Amino acid sequence: MAKELSKVYNPREVEQLAEKLWLDAGSYHTEPPSKGGKDSKPYTIVIPPPNVTGMLHMGHALNNTLQDVIIRFKRMQGFNTLWMPGTDHAGIATQSVVEKKLHSEHGKTRHDVGREGLVEMIWEWKQQYGDRILEQLKGIGASCDWQRTRFTLDDMCARAVRRTFYKLFSDKLIYKGKRLVNWDPHLQTAVADDEVVHKTVQGNFYYMKYPLSDGSREVMIATTRPETMLGDTAVAVNPKDERAEELIGKMIDLPLTGRKIPIIADDYVKRGEGTGFLKVTPAHDPNDYEIGLRHDLERINILTPEGYINENGGDFEGLDRFEARKRIVERLQDEGLLEKIEPREQEVGHSDRSGVIIEPYLSDQWFVSVAPLAAPAIEVLRERRLKFHPKRYESAYADWLEGIRDWCISRQLWWGHRIPIWSVELEVENPIENPDADPISDEIKSALSSKTGVSWLEFTEDLGEFAVQIFPDEEDPAKVRIDICIAEKDRTAEDLLEKHGFRRDPDVLDTWFSSALWPFSTLGWPEQTEELKFYYPTDLLITSRDIITLWVSRMVMMGLYNMGEVPFSDVFIHGKILDGNGETMSKSKGNGIDPLAIIEHYGADAMRFSLANMTTENQDMRMPVKQDEQGRNISSKFDIGRNFCNKLWNASRFAMMNLENISADEFDADKMDMTDRWILSRLEDTVCYVTDMLGEYKFSEPAGAIYRFFWNDLCDWYLEWGKPRMKDDSERPIFQNVLAFLLDNTLRLMHPFMPFITEGIFQTLAEYAPSRPLKGLVKRSGEELLIEAAWPGSELEQFRNPDIEQQINEVQTIVKSIREVRSQYNIAPKQKIKAGISAPESYQPLYEKCKELIVNLAGLESLEIAENIERQGTTATNVIGEIEVFVHGVIDPDAEKKRLEKQKQDLVKAAKGVEGRLSNESYVKNAPPAIVQDSRNKLAELKEQIEAVDKLLEEL
Repeated sequence: MAKELSKVYNPREVEQLAEKLWLDAGSYHTEPPSKGGKDSKPYTIVIPPPNVTGMLHMGHALNNTLQDVIIRFKRMQGFNTLWMPGTDHAGIATQSVVEKKLHSEHGKTRHDVGREGLVEMIWEWKQQYGDRILEQLKGIGASCDWQRTRFTLDDMCARAVRRTFYKLFSDKLIYKGKRLVNWDPHLQTAVADDEVVHKTVQGNFYYMKYPLSDGSREVMIATTRPETMLGDTAVAVNPKDERAEELIGKMIDLPLTGRKIPIIADDYVKRGEGTGFLKVTPAHDPNDYEIGLRHDLERINILTPEGYINENGGDFEGLDRFEARKRIVERLQDEGLLEKIEPREQEVGHSDRSGVIIEPYLSDQWFVSVAPLAAPAIEVLRERRLKFHPKRYESAYADWLEGIRDWCISRQLWWGHRIPIWSVELEVENPIENPDADPISDEIKSALSSKTGVSWLEFTEDLGEFAVQIFPDEEDPAKVRIDICIAEKDRTAEDLLEKHGFRRDPDVLDTWFSSALWPFSTLGWPEQTEELKFYYPTDLLITSRDIITLWVSRMVMMGLYNMGEVPFSDVFIHGKILDGNGETMSKSKGNGIDPLAIIEHYGADAMRFSLANMTTENQDMRMPVKQDEQGRNISSKFDIGRNFCNKLWNASRFAMMNLENISADEFDADKMDMTDRWILSRLEDTVCYVTDMLGEYKFSEPAGAIYRFFWNDLCDWYLEWGKPRMKDDSERPIFQNVLAFLLDNTLRLMHPFMPFITEGIFQTLAEYAPSRPLKGLVKRSGEELLIEAAWPGSELEQFRNPDIEQQINEVQTIVKSIREVRSQYNIAPKQKIKAGISAPESYQPLYEKCKELIVNLAGLESLEIAENIERQGTTATNVIGEIEVFVHGVIDPDAEKKRLEKQKQDLVKAAKGVEGRLSNESYVKNAPPAIVQDSRNKLAELKEQIEAVDKLLEEL
């Protein structure tokens, strides 16, 4: 005898059972056909690698649930599916965590332990804590190929990073230059534009007087950052300003510095805005930097990497930047050069990593020339080789690429991919005029030979594959810098370079550089592995909108550059999960929800279904937050998932209790009744819809369709209609086999959304009915695991029957009408009542055929079906088009009269609205004919219903 499902659904038990089955069977792992894998079309998703510092949050839960829905769906469709997992080394975040730990536990800084010591500590931390989030993802059912887990700093990914850098360097798409970058003074590193968060803060506008050197007058300057005046190298005015002709070319005595700076003309200064004069600080403002380039202005850096005033700050050297601001304002005030201070709210950039205010900072950095890479990445969008879902995000992607600036790829950190460049400076007599075209001249070779003691040929023959670039010194034209890049990690070649005076660049690469290679570095590139040949390009990327520029666009650029093909054909952008007030969830606000708490409280399947059910293309998801009895944040939004899981469990338990002694051989398709044919047609409709929607990367729509089919069609109607058939020896085998077939297919449909509970029920169902075919109609192989079972498909097309669906729909309308009367008059469910259907002769055969169905589900003692039924004084009536449904002996005539009068008022109001439209000549003339005809049909129907209600009122 088969073991029954437990009376109470216990999510944890079911989750542990299913996970063990899948892992024991190796259900997540896949191989290309050349290595013995499934010989079918590939389908690949790469996980957006979470930071090794990360802990699971609701954004992760949503993102990975959606990925898992698609990968399980495609696996069941027969694809050779790979979901590639892994983590990102997260350079700034991870180093910051370990540095804080080092300081709190030992009172030391990174400089106390040195580069090698700190990196060793970070690796130890990574081994201990770095895979926490992957273990947590397993808890939500993520069916990644965990055997292939990659890390952006592992040997495979590191080789891809180095080869890409070498390739870009060889193609002269990587260069080093002194440029203005976003600088984090706390972490002492450059950060990307997209890692700068702008916050509204209370600040001031400071109005300062700059006196002309000839003593003739002063010009007024307004600034929010008075300390940057220490680096001013000009004052700019618009050339069309009426004061320009008199002032341009004159000199200013820059206060507090002893320097003289010129007044220049530049169109960037807006006439009529502010004072009309702009202080120009090329080393500390991006707009001023561009002005400085146009006018060949000196660039004076006034800050140390830590954010203190350096030696260029004169009396203010050594002060923190904000303390220097205070002191400078005081000095200006003392000297009568401060006109006024205006409080003003302003948008100020903060580091997303450390939270401190960003400084525009002039420093030597490595850059990628992005324009040649961006053009093909835009073209694939226009060619529809790359598609975004929803489509509106394509403009964000294209706009970013069309206006893209060169990418600063260096970071002043110790944790990460170290830049594979070794450099040396040499003095030469003949400066290089065109470094892009200039080969290594004999003079440079000679100078290098003098430095190394060997000829250029002898020196380079042991370097292996390398590339070299020569750069003139920006400040001393008599010097050049030789940069050598080694293509592969080679300790012998690296030692040789360092032995001969070459110094390795101390910086590491921006974390996004290695992440940009993720779709192919994880598959073994630059080796042409079997995995790379089979699984690349991948198919789908699921991510959030905030990294379209940081990550998605860069993956496309690098995929095209290294592989010649887009890394994925489709990108699905999901919304954000917000709290009930529309605020972003965060620990600091106390409004975040821990997915592990939701899993413990509701179960993983309940969480997954709820998240998928909320995912639409149009908007972010609001999730009201409340606390459970343990004080953890949860949300009632997950009630729908828990209720659905409980319904699925209890209904499946009831269904399988009715499958005892089922025999597939006793099924006779010719003996199916109309409810069997109806439910199978509804199943086919649902399968087609869910398949289509998942194929379009829709989630809420298929989740809702599955919910309605199971809860409404199968449980509320078919199971109820089937109960009497279980008592009939001739009907029982038909109902049992159809029921087993329905439950089997429903579990397959639900599995991508709710994998644990469906696998658990599937295992028990197999004990009752090992194969679940419909003899003569559909075969079933009886798969052992639901995760590997086939997705329902074309075998169900034979069940499509719109006519019978329409007929049952009319029957359901009658039953619902009678149920409404029972509810309205508080008639107990077990109390049998008498009813009648007054219908034209054409409807009567259907109602006669379905009479037993109506009686069973409406709880009737008797049902009369005729064209004209005599209405009694206590008869309640519902009008449904041409049909009148009578329920006898239940009403108070006066109350019924009031109800019918209200119904008539509503019908008359609706009819007047339609008449108003039809009396409008413009509407009748200009609206589509079909729409006008629909209005006329609606009016006729309303008038018929009004006549029917009038008749009922007359009878009362």
